[in-house]
Amino acid sequence: MTTVLVTGSSGKVGRACVKDLLEHGYDVVCADVVPPREDQGCPFTQVELSDFGQTLQAVAGIDDRYAGVDAIVHLAAIPAPGRSANSVIFENNILSTYNIFESARVLGIKNVVWASSETVLGLPFETPPPYAPVDEDYPGRPESAYSLSKLLGEEMAKQYCRWEPDMKIIGLRFSNVMEPQDYAAFPSFDSDAMKRKWNLWAYIDARDAAQGIRKALEYQGTGADVFIIANADSVMSRPNADLMAEVFPDVPMKKEVGAHETLLSIDKARRILGYEPAYSWRDEV
Repeated sequence: MTTVLVTGSSGKVGRACVKDLLEHGYDVVCADVVPPREDQGCPFTQVELSDFGQTLQAVAGIDDRYAGVDAIVHLAAIPAPGRSANSVIFENNILSTYNIFESARVLGIKNVVWASSETVLGLPFETPPPYAPVDEDYPGRPESAYSLSKLLGEEMAKQYCRWEPDMKIIGLRFSNVMEPQDYAAFPSFDSDAMKRKWNLWAYIDARDAAQGIRKALEYQGTGADVFIIANADSVMSRPNADLMAEVFPDVPMKKEVGAHETLLSIDKARRILGYEPAYSWRDEV
């Protein structure tokens, strides 16, 4: 039985992750600055992860709640640009990520999965992407303090794994997170291709994000790596060929894609992690 610390456990992905891990036999302990809406069926501690002492204690164990963990899922962050001043977003996100990585190193935790972001790909694509579907092959292009904090987190992971060659730190570049109640709005996107062009009309169901986390935890490997985690389809009923011709006519296509196939490529996650989305908004609306 593996005990996993989930930070940011009260957020959209955090709630789905905790539920998924419990359903698959893991012991889960939770840390966040925001208490959960309801009992998640596992211990919760209110922790400010931008403080190193609190973070180290959360990883080491909290009194009689739990005694240490085997792996960490780090989801806690200010989750998007504009939620706070840029300096606040950057400081919070980079410090909390450093504190988790450093606590894991100090305490000998070798298995860390954390939330990077689709934004490192160059979102909101005011400058068009170099090609589509976009993938992990081209260098990060941060366009905000939030995105910069995520890209530097990816670089930090590489250096930690250089210091600790038997450590595994996987960053998941989650797309725009959705829950089933969000899908009622999706049909309205078709009226204007520009509404969702900022991430090439992609999304991630929170339940599939949770699957991606579990697959990354279970992946037998070492070193730092990153994976785009999106759903298999787009948010649009309009076909990709029409959307690209209208919005990004000069962007070359790297491969043939289906009419509604995601343009945030999940090929790498499928190939290496065994990730396969199980949900689609088209089944809900």
